[in-house]
Amino acid sequence: MMRIFVTGATGYVGSAIVRELIDADHKVVGLTRSDNGATILKEAGVEVHRGDLDDLNSLRSGAATADGVIHLAFKHDFSDFAGSLATDLLAVETIGSALEGSGKPFVTTAHANGSASDNAAIGLAKRGVRTSIVSLAPSVHGENDKGFVPKLINIARDKGVSAYIGDGSNRWPAVQRLDAARLFRLALEAAPAGSRLDGVGDEGIPFRDIAGVIGRHLNLPVVSISHEEAEAHFGFLGAIAALDIPRSSVLTQELLGWRPIHPGLIADLEQGHYFNN
Repeated sequence: MMRIFVTGATGYVGSAIVRELIDADHKVVGLTRSDNGATILKEAGVEVHRGDLDDLNSLRSGAATADGVIHLAFKHDFSDFAGSLATDLLAVETIGSALEGSGKPFVTTAHANGSASDNAAIGLAKRGVRTSIVSLAPSVHGENDKGFVPKLINIARDKGVSAYIGDGSNRWPAVQRLDAARLFRLALEAAPAGSRLDGVGDEGIPFRDIAGVIGRHLNLPVVSISHEEAEAHFGFLGAIAALDIPRSSVLTQELLGWRPIHPGLIADLEQGHYFNN
């Protein structure tokens, strides 16, 4: 049993990781800045640690009294994403300094354009911290998902069609939330220092297949649109919806014995819970 300090413990992925850790007999200490967050953590059996990403003293003290750290919290401020990345870098450096020379595990989460934080985390491996970085698929799906897929569903409802770009053969990787949670636990327990891990279940689902399921469940036409029409249709998701970004977790599975066992994205969509609202 380890005492694990978790930032982002009340989040969509974080709450699943908390349950995974507790079920594996670890003690969890969760960072929160609000009374509501404290209530949620207490109800989950988590010790409350007050603070936030801007309170570096709270990050330092939470890490210093822990046997390991999982860092998930991130400011998703798209109006100042560079500022969000800068805050994350400071958080990684602060937590790392508290763990330096201890040999304790420190698992961080990769973010788009977050190479500075990733490099800082990997650098800690040379300073006596067993760091690993989990790079999650762009779609982490499951109950209460608030990510890309619900946004695509809402766009389809608003536009009256479920669209894909061009021939829709571009691929999206995905991972189920509970599979992702287990990967974080395994990384904490066993990942070698300096590991880069791929949180991927579905290696690449053609975007037209995702659009097809959405259209069928909403009883809407499934249509192809041009690259020029993508931004007007999808908004800020236009560039992302056109990406072909297949990824593999084979090396991660071999390293940690991790196996995605929960339904893939298409099967998850077919269950219908994404369309209840």
